[in-house]
Amino acid sequence: MARPSGSASVPRLRAMREARLMTQEELAEKAGVSRFTVARTERGEPARYSTVRQLAEALGVEPAVLMAEQEAP
Repeated sequence: MARPSGSASVPRLRAMREARLMTQEELAEKAGVSRFTVARTERGEPARYSTVRQLAEALGVEPAVLMAEQEAP
């Protein structure tokens, strides 16, 4: 299966980060991205899929979880 490329919206990033009691700085450091990238992504700007994977890994979830519009029942 090919990996998706391009960019994606990450509507659940802030909620997932806050649920883990992490600051933007802590998440950025753990994911290996800048705090600016975390802030920009939380504001709704699309992120590269590679960045989404890094953020998801840092939060301990699959990328699809971060990209979901709503939490699954």
